[in-house]
Amino acid sequence: MIGVLMVCTGNICRSPMAEGVLRRYVQEMGLSDKIRVDSAGTTDYHQGEAPDRRAQATVLQRGVDISGLQARQVLAADFDTFDYLLAMDQSHVLYLQKLCSDPAQAEKLHLFADFAHNNDEREIDDPYYGGQEGFERVLELVEDASAGLLAHIRRQHRL
Repeated sequence: MIGVLMVCTGNICRSPMAEGVLRRYVQEMGLSDKIRVDSAGTTDYHQGEAPDRRAQATVLQRGVDISGLQARQVLAADFDTFDYLLAMDQSHVLYLQKLCSDPAQAEKLHLFADFAHNNDEREIDDPYYGGQEGFERVLELVEDASAGLLAHIRRQHRL
């Protein structure tokens, strides 16, 4: 099974939104038995908490329910468990690079937005301290990057 881990700071906004959207796309393509999706944060600030209510409401507009997810902190062992560790911004890349003890596994680390086809942004900004438009923008970028990532995985793994 191919493992995909979405990573942001607190695991209550961007990464659970990305987890929910990608999981939905995987289900719609009938690949749930081949691709596993999870999310985590670089901090333990919100460990065990559900995603931010604004994040939940935003993805629910697309029929994606993330209310049952719980925040957790990313672990070094996640490099053993997952094939793709997808950072929302450069600060997460730096954190994950320090966490990765095996240089051979560092190739699993990517900026999630690099998989987007319809946006030029390399990072997905944190919407936590802003308004609803920030969450809408995150959803737009997450949908684009999820579609690109899924196309990449299907090509790479011949699914």
